[in-house]
Amino acid sequence: MRMSEGVEWAAHCCLLLDWMGEDRPVSTTRLAAGFELPPPYLNKQLQALVKAGIATSTPGARGGFRLARPLEKITMMDIVAAIEGPEDAFQCTEIRRRGAGTESPASAFEGRCSVSTAMRKAELAWRKALAEQTLADVRAGAERASPRLPQLIRAWYARH
Repeated sequence: MRMSEGVEWAAHCCLLLDWMGEDRPVSTTRLAAGFELPPPYLNKQLQALVKAGIATSTPGARGGFRLARPLEKITMMDIVAAIEGPEDAFQCTEIRRRGAGTESPASAFEGRCSVSTAMRKAELAWRKALAEQTLADVRAGAERASPRLPQLIRAWYARH
């Protein structure tokens, strides 16, 4: 399965909002600057986070985004669903009933499609794995790899 880059952008922005620890909202322009991303496209991802209840948005010149809840309460699956939507990744269209399948008896199709069953099983596994990982877990991994990362992020944003 391929996910859009918006998933990566949204997850990183959530981590960034946490590390910045600001009391006031952070603008799209400011968030985009830290990753050299186009603000209008990033804003679409941020608005999806707001719609999903992951972030809040404050309009106006001093407006921007904040996390709506702590990273411990945001899973990677929450991010994926916010950006990609809740629909199943695999959509069975029952092509087995077409072409050569049109001559098969109806009883040949009483059971669930084996391809669909295999794909749904795999999708449930990856959704479960994403639902078991919070952004706090991701933050902890990032900070283990680079213990000074939160301070470096805050320092960069203080200068820009």
